[in-house]
Amino acid sequence: MAYNDNSGFNREPRQMFKGDWKCAKCGAPITELPFEPDPSRTGSLLCRDCHRERRNSFGGGRR
Repeated sequence: MAYNDNSGFNREPRQMFKGDWKCAKCGAPITELPFEPDPSRTGSLLCRDCHRERRNSFGGGRR
């Protein structure tokens, strides 16, 4: 990785996958994901807010 004097390491923009999914927890529409979901597991996808809430409940959130 190349070092960027302004903000640390340079990163390529993450590839986003477009689709029509629903959050398994709250039912909110999900139209874009940073990964291609496994078709057999699309019923367990979480929206950004529910994913953040779940991650924070395990102590894995940014502080």
